[in-house]
Amino acid sequence: MSVIKLIKKNDVYLSVHTDPSTSQEISDHFTFEVPGAKFSPLYRNKMWDGKIRLFSMLTRELYVGLKSYLEHFAQVNGYTVDNSEYVETSDSVTYEIVEKFCKELDLSLPGNETIRDYQIDAVFRAIQDGRRLLLSPTGSGKSLIIYCLLRWNELFKRKQLILVPTTSLVEQMYSDFQSYSKNNEWKVSRHCAKIYSGFEKSNESEIVISTWQSVYELPKQFFAPFQVVYGDEAHTFKAKSLTSIMHKMVNSPYRVGTTGTLDGTKTHKLVLEGLFGPVYKVTTTKELMDREQLAELKIKGIVLQYEDSIRKQCKEYTYAEEMEFLCTFPPRNKFIRNLALAQTGNTLVLYQFVEKHGKILNDLIQAKAQDRKVFFVHGGVETQIREDIRKITEEETDAIIVASYGTFSTGINIRNLHNVIFASPTKSRIRNLQSIGRGLRKSDTKNTCTLFDIGDDLTWKTRKNYTLLHMIERVKIYNDEHFEYKLIKVDINAM
Repeated sequence: MSVIKLIKKNDVYLSVHTDPSTSQEISDHFTFEVPGAKFSPLYRNKMWDGKIRLFSMLTRELYVGLKSYLEHFAQVNGYTVDNSEYVETSDSVTYEIVEKFCKELDLSLPGNETIRDYQIDAVFRAIQDGRRLLLSPTGSGKSLIIYCLLRWNELFKRKQLILVPTTSLVEQMYSDFQSYSKNNEWKVSRHCAKIYSGFEKSNESEIVISTWQSVYELPKQFFAPFQVVYGDEAHTFKAKSLTSIMHKMVNSPYRVGTTGTLDGTKTHKLVLEGLFGPVYKVTTTKELMDREQLAELKIKGIVLQYEDSIRKQCKEYTYAEEMEFLCTFPPRNKFIRNLALAQTGNTLVLYQFVEKHGKILNDLIQAKAQDRKVFFVHGGVETQIREDIRKITEEETDAIIVASYGTFSTGINIRNLHNVIFASPTKSRIRNLQSIGRGLRKSDTKNTCTLFDIGDDLTWKTRKNYTLLHMIERVKIYNDEHFEYKLIKVDINAM
Protein backbone atom coordinates (compact mmCIF):
# COMPACT_ATOMS: atom_id res chain seq x y z
CA MET A 1 0.00 0.00 0.00
CA SER A 2 1.38 3.41 -1.00
CA VAL A 3 2.07 5.98 1.69
CA ILE A 4 1.72 9.70 0.96
CA LYS A 5 3.74 11.79 3.40
CA LEU A 6 2.81 15.45 3.74
CA ILE A 7 5.24 18.12 4.95
CA LYS A 8 4.35 21.78 5.11
CA LYS A 9 7.03 23.50 3.03
CA ASN A 10 5.65 26.97 3.81
CA ASP A 11 2.25 28.66 4.00
CA VAL A 12 1.76 28.32 0.25
CA TYR A 13 2.85 24.76 -0.56
CA LEU A 14 2.82 21.24 0.78
CA SER A 15 5.66 18.88 -0.06
CA VAL A 16 4.15 15.55 -1.13
CA HIS A 17 6.45 12.55 -0.75
CA THR A 18 5.46 9.20 -2.26
CA ASP A 19 6.57 6.68 -4.90
CA PRO A 20 6.78 7.73 -8.59
CA SER A 21 3.68 5.87 -9.76
CA THR A 22 1.50 7.40 -7.02
CA SER A 23 2.97 10.83 -7.81
CA GLN A 24 1.85 10.35 -11.41
CA GLU A 25 -1.65 9.44 -10.21
CA ILE A 26 -1.75 12.57 -8.03
CA SER A 27 -0.58 14.67 -10.96
CA ASP A 28 -3.32 13.23 -13.19
CA HIS A 29 -5.90 13.81 -10.44
CA PHE A 30 -4.97 17.50 -10.18
CA THR A 31 -4.75 18.14 -13.94
CA PHE A 32 -7.66 19.92 -15.62
CA GLU A 33 -8.48 21.28 -19.05
CA VAL A 34 -8.84 25.06 -19.03
CA PRO A 35 -12.15 26.28 -20.52
CA GLY A 36 -11.53 28.28 -23.68
CA ALA A 37 -7.90 27.15 -23.90
CA LYS A 38 -8.27 26.36 -27.61
CA PHE A 39 -8.56 30.09 -28.31
CA SER A 40 -5.18 30.81 -26.68
CA PRO A 41 -2.29 31.61 -29.08
CA LEU A 42 -0.06 29.30 -27.01
CA TYR A 43 -2.49 26.43 -27.60
CA ARG A 44 -2.87 27.22 -31.29
CA ASN A 45 0.89 27.32 -31.71
CA LYS A 46 1.19 23.98 -29.88
CA MET A 47 3.25 25.52 -27.08
CA TRP A 48 0.66 24.54 -24.42
CA ASP A 49 -1.70 21.58 -24.17
CA GLY A 50 -4.53 23.65 -22.68
CA LYS A 51 -4.30 22.07 -19.24
CA ILE A 52 -3.53 23.38 -15.76
CA ARG A 53 -1.54 21.18 -13.36
CA LEU A 54 -1.97 21.94 -9.68
CA PHE A 55 0.57 19.32 -8.56
CA SER A 56 4.16 19.51 -9.82
CA MET A 57 5.93 16.19 -10.39
CA LEU A 58 9.24 18.06 -10.45
CA THR A 59 8.96 19.99 -7.18
CA ARG A 60 6.38 17.68 -5.55
CA GLU A 61 4.46 20.80 -4.50
CA LEU A 62 0.69 21.17 -3.97
CA TYR A 63 -1.20 24.18 -2.63
CA VAL A 64 -1.80 23.87 1.13
CA GLY A 65 -5.47 24.69 0.58
CA LEU A 66 -5.92 21.49 -1.46
CA LYS A 67 -4.84 19.19 1.37
CA SER A 68 -8.40 17.91 1.95
CA TYR A 69 -8.72 17.02 -1.76
CA LEU A 70 -5.48 15.02 -1.59
CA GLU A 71 -6.66 13.21 1.55
CA HIS A 72 -9.94 12.32 -0.22
CA PHE A 73 -7.97 11.04 -3.23
CA ALA A 74 -5.91 8.84 -0.89
CA GLN A 75 -8.99 7.49 0.88
CA VAL A 76 -10.74 6.59 -2.38
CA ASN A 77 -7.64 4.78 -3.69
CA GLY A 78 -6.79 3.02 -0.43
CA TYR A 79 -3.56 4.94 0.20
CA THR A 80 -2.26 5.99 3.61
CA VAL A 81 -1.59 9.67 4.41
CA ASP A 82 1.22 10.39 6.86
CA ASN A 83 0.50 13.75 8.56
CA SER A 84 3.01 13.27 11.38
CA GLU A 85 5.18 16.19 10.26
CA TYR A 86 2.32 18.44 9.19
CA VAL A 87 1.22 21.13 11.65
CA GLU A 88 -2.13 22.90 11.18
CA THR A 89 -2.31 26.64 11.88
CA SER A 90 -5.61 27.82 13.32
CA ASP A 91 -7.11 29.09 16.55
CA SER A 92 -8.88 26.67 18.87
CA VAL A 93 -12.22 28.35 19.58
CA THR A 94 -15.89 27.60 20.07
CA TYR A 95 -18.78 29.29 18.34
CA GLU A 96 -19.86 30.77 21.68
CA ILE A 97 -16.46 32.45 22.17
CA VAL A 98 -16.58 34.00 18.69
CA GLU A 99 -20.21 35.08 19.11
CA LYS A 100 -19.40 36.81 22.41
CA PHE A 101 -16.34 38.50 20.87
CA CYS A 102 -18.30 39.86 17.86
CA LYS A 103 -21.15 41.19 19.96
CA GLU A 104 -18.77 42.90 22.41
CA LEU A 105 -17.16 44.90 19.58
CA ASP A 106 -20.03 47.38 20.01
CA LEU A 107 -20.51 47.61 16.24
CA SER A 108 -22.19 50.61 14.66
CA LEU A 109 -24.44 49.22 11.90
CA PRO A 110 -27.06 50.90 9.69
CA GLY A 111 -30.54 51.13 11.17
CA ASN A 112 -29.27 50.03 14.60
CA GLU A 113 -29.01 46.47 13.32
CA THR A 114 -26.96 43.83 15.11
CA ILE A 115 -24.49 41.43 13.55
CA ARG A 116 -26.36 38.55 11.93
CA ASP A 117 -26.08 34.88 12.80
CA TYR A 118 -24.65 33.84 9.41
CA GLN A 119 -21.99 36.58 9.68
CA ILE A 120 -20.90 35.30 13.10
CA ASP A 121 -20.83 31.78 11.67
CA ALA A 122 -18.58 32.93 8.81
CA VAL A 123 -16.20 34.61 11.28
CA PHE A 124 -16.15 31.44 13.39
CA ARG A 125 -15.41 29.17 10.40
CA ALA A 126 -12.54 31.38 9.25
CA ILE A 127 -11.00 31.53 12.75
CA GLN A 128 -11.50 27.84 13.47
CA ASP A 129 -9.98 26.67 10.19
CA GLY A 130 -7.37 29.38 9.66
CA ARG A 131 -8.08 29.21 5.92
CA ARG A 132 -11.42 29.72 4.22
CA LEU A 133 -12.92 30.91 0.96
CA LEU A 134 -16.17 32.52 2.07
CA LEU A 135 -18.83 32.47 -0.65
CA SER A 136 -21.27 35.19 0.31
CA PRO A 137 -23.28 37.44 -2.04
CA THR A 138 -23.51 41.19 -2.30
CA GLY A 139 -25.37 42.68 0.64
CA SER A 140 -24.35 39.90 3.04
CA GLY A 141 -21.82 42.12 4.84
CA LYS A 142 -18.45 40.80 3.64
CA SER A 143 -16.63 43.91 4.86
CA LEU A 144 -18.19 43.45 8.32
CA ILE A 145 -16.96 39.84 8.38
CA ILE A 146 -13.45 41.04 7.49
CA TYR A 147 -13.65 43.76 10.16
CA CYS A 148 -14.51 41.22 12.88
CA LEU A 149 -11.69 38.94 11.71
CA LEU A 150 -9.08 41.70 11.70
CA ARG A 151 -10.16 42.76 15.20
CA TRP A 152 -9.76 39.11 16.31
CA ASN A 153 -6.31 38.74 14.76
CA GLU A 154 -5.31 42.05 16.31
CA LEU A 155 -5.61 40.36 19.72
CA PHE A 156 -2.66 38.17 18.71
CA LYS A 157 -0.68 41.10 17.24
CA ARG A 158 -0.75 39.59 13.75
CA LYS A 159 0.09 41.93 10.88
CA GLN A 160 -2.66 41.86 8.26
CA LEU A 161 -2.94 42.63 4.54
CA ILE A 162 -6.27 43.22 2.79
CA LEU A 163 -6.16 42.98 -1.01
CA VAL A 164 -8.94 44.44 -3.16
CA PRO A 165 -9.25 44.82 -6.97
CA THR A 166 -9.90 48.57 -7.28
CA THR A 167 -8.90 51.86 -5.66
CA SER A 168 -12.59 52.60 -5.02
CA LEU A 169 -12.80 49.46 -2.88
CA VAL A 170 -9.76 50.55 -0.84
CA GLU A 171 -11.62 53.74 0.05
CA GLN A 172 -14.90 51.93 0.61
CA MET A 173 -13.32 49.32 2.88
CA TYR A 174 -11.57 52.03 4.90
CA SER A 175 -14.83 53.98 5.13
CA ASP A 176 -16.78 50.86 6.20
CA PHE A 177 -14.28 50.21 9.00
CA GLN A 178 -14.69 53.81 10.20
CA SER A 179 -18.46 53.36 10.21
CA TYR A 180 -18.34 50.08 12.18
CA SER A 181 -16.05 51.69 14.78
CA LYS A 182 -18.15 54.76 15.61
CA ASN A 183 -19.32 53.33 18.94
CA ASN A 184 -15.95 52.10 20.20
CA GLU A 185 -12.43 53.39 20.79
CA TRP A 186 -10.87 51.71 17.75
CA LYS A 187 -9.50 54.36 15.39
CA VAL A 188 -9.09 53.25 11.78
CA SER A 189 -6.55 56.00 11.06
CA ARG A 190 -4.33 54.68 13.86
CA HIS A 191 -4.41 51.03 12.81
CA CYS A 192 -4.90 51.00 9.02
CA ALA A 193 -2.89 52.29 6.05
CA LYS A 194 -3.98 52.54 2.42
CA ILE A 195 -1.86 51.67 -0.61
CA TYR A 196 -2.65 52.72 -4.16
CA SER A 197 -1.42 55.41 -6.54
CA GLY A 198 -0.27 58.40 -4.48
CA PHE A 199 0.21 56.47 -1.22
CA GLU A 200 3.52 55.19 0.15
CA LYS A 201 4.09 51.46 -0.34
CA SER A 202 4.87 50.71 3.27
CA ASN A 203 4.27 47.57 5.34
CA GLU A 204 4.79 49.32 8.68
CA SER A 205 1.12 49.57 9.74
CA GLU A 206 -0.65 46.79 11.62
CA ILE A 207 -3.25 46.57 8.85
CA VAL A 208 -2.68 47.49 5.19
CA ILE A 209 -5.52 47.86 2.67
CA SER A 210 -4.19 47.78 -0.88
CA THR A 211 -5.12 47.16 -4.47
CA TRP A 212 -3.29 44.10 -5.77
CA GLN A 213 -2.03 46.15 -8.73
CA SER A 214 -0.09 48.39 -6.33
CA VAL A 215 1.92 45.62 -4.69
CA TYR A 216 2.19 42.61 -7.02
CA GLU A 217 5.61 43.64 -8.33
CA LEU A 218 7.06 44.21 -4.85
CA PRO A 219 9.67 41.70 -3.61
CA LYS A 220 8.93 38.82 -1.28
CA GLN A 221 10.45 40.78 1.62
CA PHE A 222 7.54 43.26 1.55
CA PHE A 223 5.06 40.47 2.29
CA ALA A 224 7.20 38.61 4.85
CA PRO A 225 5.81 40.38 8.00
CA PHE A 226 2.15 39.64 7.18
CA GLN A 227 0.68 36.65 8.98
CA VAL A 228 -2.88 37.25 7.76
CA VAL A 229 -4.10 37.98 4.23
CA TYR A 230 -7.63 38.72 3.07
CA GLY A 231 -8.59 38.57 -0.59
CA ASP A 232 -11.76 40.61 -1.04
CA GLU A 233 -13.61 39.85 -4.30
CA ALA A 234 -11.41 36.75 -4.40
CA HIS A 235 -12.76 35.62 -7.78
CA THR A 236 -10.31 38.11 -9.33
CA PHE A 237 -7.37 36.08 -7.96
CA LYS A 238 -7.11 33.77 -10.96
CA ALA A 239 -5.00 36.42 -12.72
CA LYS A 240 -1.31 35.52 -12.83
CA SER A 241 -0.18 38.73 -11.11
CA LEU A 242 -2.62 38.09 -8.26
CA THR A 243 -1.54 34.52 -7.67
CA SER A 244 2.08 35.72 -7.67
CA ILE A 245 1.28 37.82 -4.59
CA MET A 246 -0.16 34.82 -2.80
CA HIS A 247 2.90 32.75 -3.76
CA LYS A 248 5.14 35.36 -2.12
CA MET A 249 3.18 35.22 1.15
CA VAL A 250 5.05 32.22 2.49
CA ASN A 251 4.67 33.42 6.12
CA SER A 252 0.90 33.93 6.01
CA PRO A 253 -0.87 30.89 7.48
CA TYR A 254 -4.15 32.75 8.05
CA ARG A 255 -5.95 33.29 4.74
CA VAL A 256 -9.50 34.38 4.06
CA GLY A 257 -10.99 34.96 0.63
CA THR A 258 -14.40 36.56 0.24
CA THR A 259 -16.50 36.58 -2.92
CA GLY A 260 -20.10 36.61 -3.97
CA THR A 261 -19.52 34.58 -7.12
CA LEU A 262 -17.37 31.89 -8.69
CA ASP A 263 -17.32 31.42 -12.45
CA GLY A 264 -18.59 27.82 -12.28
CA THR A 265 -15.42 26.15 -13.58
CA LYS A 266 -13.60 23.56 -11.49
CA THR A 267 -10.16 25.02 -12.23
CA HIS A 268 -11.19 28.46 -10.95
CA LYS A 269 -12.61 27.00 -7.73
CA LEU A 270 -9.61 24.76 -7.05
CA VAL A 271 -7.03 27.50 -7.63
CA LEU A 272 -8.88 29.76 -5.20
CA GLU A 273 -9.27 26.98 -2.64
CA GLY A 274 -5.58 26.18 -3.02
CA LEU A 275 -4.65 29.80 -2.29
CA PHE A 276 -7.17 30.45 0.49
CA GLY A 277 -8.81 27.26 1.71
CA PRO A 278 -12.03 25.27 1.31
CA VAL A 279 -15.19 27.03 0.13
CA TYR A 280 -17.83 27.76 2.74
CA LYS A 281 -21.17 29.05 1.49
CA VAL A 282 -22.20 31.68 4.02
CA THR A 283 -25.62 32.42 2.55
CA THR A 284 -27.28 33.02 -0.82
CA THR A 285 -28.93 35.99 -2.52
CA LYS A 286 -32.28 34.16 -2.49
CA GLU A 287 -32.02 33.50 1.26
CA LEU A 288 -31.25 37.16 1.93
CA MET A 289 -34.22 38.22 -0.20
CA ASP A 290 -36.48 35.77 1.64
CA ARG A 291 -35.29 37.29 4.93
CA GLU A 292 -36.04 40.74 3.47
CA GLN A 293 -32.42 41.75 4.07
CA LEU A 294 -31.96 42.50 0.36
CA ALA A 295 -34.21 44.39 -2.00
CA GLU A 296 -36.71 42.43 -4.06
CA LEU A 297 -35.28 41.92 -7.56
CA LYS A 298 -37.40 42.37 -10.67
CA ILE A 299 -35.73 41.35 -13.93
CA LYS A 300 -37.07 42.58 -17.24
CA GLY A 301 -35.29 40.98 -20.16
CA ILE A 302 -35.73 43.27 -23.15
CA VAL A 303 -35.08 41.45 -26.44
CA LEU A 304 -34.59 44.03 -29.18
CA GLN A 305 -35.96 42.96 -32.58
CA TYR A 306 -34.27 44.09 -35.82
CA GLU A 307 -35.56 44.22 -39.41
CA ASP A 308 -34.46 41.55 -41.87
CA SER A 309 -32.07 43.80 -43.80
CA ILE A 310 -30.03 44.41 -40.63
CA ARG A 311 -30.15 40.74 -39.61
CA LYS A 312 -28.83 39.75 -43.02
CA GLN A 313 -26.13 42.42 -42.82
CA CYS A 314 -24.94 41.04 -39.46
CA LYS A 315 -25.12 37.32 -40.24
CA GLU A 316 -21.39 36.93 -40.99
CA TYR A 317 -20.18 39.29 -38.26
CA THR A 318 -17.52 38.18 -35.83
CA TYR A 319 -18.19 38.85 -32.15
CA ALA A 320 -16.07 42.02 -32.27
CA GLU A 321 -17.92 43.27 -35.37
CA GLU A 322 -21.29 42.56 -33.77
CA MET A 323 -20.30 44.51 -30.65
CA GLU A 324 -19.06 47.39 -32.78
CA PHE A 325 -22.41 47.51 -34.59
CA LEU A 326 -24.48 47.40 -31.38
CA CYS A 327 -22.42 50.05 -29.61
CA THR A 328 -22.71 52.50 -32.50
CA PHE A 329 -26.26 51.79 -33.73
CA PRO A 330 -28.15 55.07 -33.06
CA PRO A 331 -31.66 53.61 -32.51
CA ARG A 332 -30.31 51.20 -29.87
CA ASN A 333 -28.46 53.94 -27.98
CA LYS A 334 -31.50 56.22 -28.11
CA PHE A 335 -33.62 53.36 -26.72
CA ILE A 336 -31.21 53.00 -23.78
CA ARG A 337 -31.26 56.77 -23.23
CA ASN A 338 -35.07 56.84 -23.19
CA LEU A 339 -35.21 53.81 -20.91
CA ALA A 340 -32.85 55.42 -18.38
CA LEU A 341 -34.71 58.75 -18.41
CA ALA A 342 -38.08 57.03 -18.03
CA GLN A 343 -37.15 55.41 -14.71
CA THR A 344 -37.91 56.91 -11.33
CA GLY A 345 -35.24 56.67 -8.64
CA ASN A 346 -31.47 56.36 -9.05
CA THR A 347 -30.42 54.44 -12.16
CA LEU A 348 -27.11 52.75 -13.02
CA VAL A 349 -26.34 52.24 -16.72
CA LEU A 350 -23.47 49.77 -17.20
CA TYR A 351 -21.42 49.67 -20.40
CA GLN A 352 -18.26 47.91 -21.60
CA PHE A 353 -16.38 50.28 -23.93
CA VAL A 354 -15.67 53.84 -22.81
CA GLU A 355 -15.10 55.79 -26.03
CA LYS A 356 -17.31 53.95 -28.49
CA HIS A 357 -20.26 53.35 -26.15
CA GLY A 358 -20.08 54.91 -22.69
CA LYS A 359 -19.30 58.39 -23.96
CA ILE A 360 -22.09 58.19 -26.56
CA LEU A 361 -24.64 57.10 -23.96
CA ASN A 362 -23.53 59.77 -21.50
CA ASP A 363 -23.80 62.54 -24.11
CA LEU A 364 -27.26 61.37 -25.19
CA ILE A 365 -28.54 61.20 -21.60
CA GLN A 366 -26.94 64.49 -20.56
CA ALA A 367 -28.61 66.28 -23.48
CA LYS A 368 -32.10 65.25 -22.35
CA ALA A 369 -31.69 64.95 -18.58
CA GLN A 370 -32.78 68.54 -17.77
CA ASP A 371 -32.41 68.98 -13.98
CA ARG A 372 -31.44 65.37 -13.21
CA LYS A 373 -27.86 64.75 -12.10
CA VAL A 374 -25.90 62.53 -14.51
CA PHE A 375 -22.47 61.09 -13.63
CA PHE A 376 -20.05 59.52 -16.11
CA VAL A 377 -17.65 57.01 -14.57
CA HIS A 378 -14.80 55.03 -16.11
CA GLY A 379 -11.28 53.93 -15.22
CA GLY A 380 -9.85 57.34 -16.01
CA VAL A 381 -11.96 59.05 -13.33
CA GLU A 382 -9.95 59.65 -10.14
CA THR A 383 -10.71 57.38 -7.19
CA GLN A 384 -11.82 60.17 -4.88
CA ILE A 385 -14.22 61.52 -7.52
CA ARG A 386 -15.73 58.03 -7.91
CA GLU A 387 -16.10 57.80 -4.14
CA ASP A 388 -17.73 61.25 -4.08
CA ILE A 389 -20.18 60.16 -6.80
CA ARG A 390 -21.06 57.06 -4.80
CA LYS A 391 -21.75 59.12 -1.67
CA ILE A 392 -23.70 61.81 -3.57
CA THR A 393 -25.92 59.15 -5.11
CA GLU A 394 -26.75 57.86 -1.64
CA GLU A 395 -28.47 61.21 -0.99
CA GLU A 396 -30.12 61.56 -4.42
CA THR A 397 -33.50 60.30 -5.54
CA ASP A 398 -33.29 60.42 -9.36
CA ALA A 399 -29.61 60.50 -10.37
CA ILE A 400 -28.24 58.56 -13.34
CA ILE A 401 -24.78 56.97 -13.26
CA VAL A 402 -23.34 55.91 -16.61
CA ALA A 403 -20.50 53.62 -15.51
CA SER A 404 -18.16 51.03 -16.98
CA TYR A 405 -18.47 47.46 -15.79
CA GLY A 406 -14.86 47.64 -14.60
CA THR A 407 -15.52 50.49 -12.17
CA PHE A 408 -19.03 49.83 -10.85
CA SER A 409 -19.89 46.16 -11.41
CA THR A 410 -17.84 44.73 -8.52
CA GLY A 411 -18.01 45.54 -4.84
CA ILE A 412 -19.22 49.14 -5.03
CA ASN A 413 -21.81 49.75 -2.34
CA ILE A 414 -24.72 52.03 -3.30
CA ARG A 415 -27.71 51.42 -1.06
CA ASN A 416 -30.02 53.88 -2.77
CA LEU A 417 -29.98 52.37 -6.28
CA HIS A 418 -33.37 51.62 -7.79
CA ASN A 419 -32.63 50.52 -11.36
CA VAL A 420 -29.78 48.81 -13.22
CA ILE A 421 -29.54 48.72 -17.02
CA PHE A 422 -27.21 46.30 -18.82
CA ALA A 423 -26.35 48.41 -21.87
CA SER A 424 -23.59 46.03 -23.01
CA PRO A 425 -24.10 42.27 -23.31
CA THR A 426 -21.98 39.80 -21.36
CA LYS A 427 -22.16 36.08 -20.62
CA SER A 428 -19.76 36.19 -17.65
CA ARG A 429 -21.45 34.64 -14.63
CA ILE A 430 -19.28 36.68 -12.26
CA ARG A 431 -19.83 40.01 -13.99
CA ASN A 432 -23.55 39.34 -14.31
CA LEU A 433 -24.14 38.49 -10.65
CA GLN A 434 -21.77 41.18 -9.38
CA SER A 435 -23.57 43.79 -11.49
CA ILE A 436 -26.96 42.68 -10.18
CA GLY A 437 -25.58 43.02 -6.68
CA ARG A 438 -25.12 46.77 -7.14
CA GLY A 439 -28.89 47.22 -6.89
CA LEU A 440 -29.80 44.76 -4.16
CA ARG A 441 -28.94 46.77 -1.07
CA LYS A 442 -31.91 48.18 0.80
CA SER A 443 -32.32 51.73 2.06
CA ASP A 444 -34.94 53.68 3.99
CA THR A 445 -36.60 54.64 0.70
CA LYS A 446 -36.04 51.48 -1.33
CA ASN A 447 -37.24 47.87 -1.07
CA THR A 448 -37.13 46.82 -4.73
CA CYS A 449 -34.69 47.01 -7.62
CA THR A 450 -35.45 46.57 -11.31
CA LEU A 451 -32.86 45.12 -13.68
CA PHE A 452 -33.29 45.86 -17.38
CA ASP A 453 -31.28 43.20 -19.22
CA ILE A 454 -30.99 44.23 -22.87
CA GLY A 455 -30.46 41.55 -25.49
CA ASP A 456 -30.37 41.78 -29.27
CA ASP A 457 -32.04 39.31 -31.63
CA LEU A 458 -30.09 39.42 -34.90
CA THR A 459 -30.99 35.85 -35.80
CA TRP A 460 -30.77 35.12 -39.53
CA LYS A 461 -32.59 31.91 -40.50
CA THR A 462 -31.18 29.27 -38.11
CA ARG A 463 -28.07 31.22 -37.08
CA LYS A 464 -28.30 32.88 -33.69
CA ASN A 465 -26.02 35.87 -33.13
CA TYR A 466 -23.36 36.00 -30.39
CA THR A 467 -25.01 38.46 -28.04
CA LEU A 468 -28.37 36.68 -28.20
CA LEU A 469 -26.57 33.49 -27.13
CA HIS A 470 -25.01 35.50 -24.30
CA MET A 471 -28.47 36.58 -23.15
CA ILE A 472 -29.58 32.94 -23.18
CA GLU A 473 -26.64 32.20 -20.87
CA ARG A 474 -27.74 35.02 -18.53
CA VAL A 475 -31.25 33.59 -18.41
CA LYS A 476 -29.75 30.24 -17.37
CA ILE A 477 -27.98 32.06 -14.51
CA TYR A 478 -31.29 33.62 -13.41
CA ASN A 479 -32.82 30.15 -13.36
CA ASP A 480 -29.89 28.75 -11.37
CA GLU A 481 -30.22 31.57 -8.81
CA HIS A 482 -34.04 31.21 -8.65
CA PHE A 483 -34.53 34.81 -9.81
CA GLU A 484 -37.89 35.68 -11.33
CA TYR A 485 -37.73 37.33 -14.74
CA LYS A 486 -39.93 38.40 -17.63
CA LEU A 487 -38.85 38.55 -21.30
CA ILE A 488 -40.23 41.37 -23.42
CA LYS A 489 -39.77 41.76 -27.20
CA VAL A 490 -39.30 45.35 -28.41
CA ASP A 491 -39.14 46.42 -32.07
CA ILE A 492 -36.04 48.61 -32.30
CA ASN A 493 -37.26 50.02 -35.63
CA ALA A 494 -40.21 51.65 -33.88
CA MET A 495 -37.93 53.71 -31.64
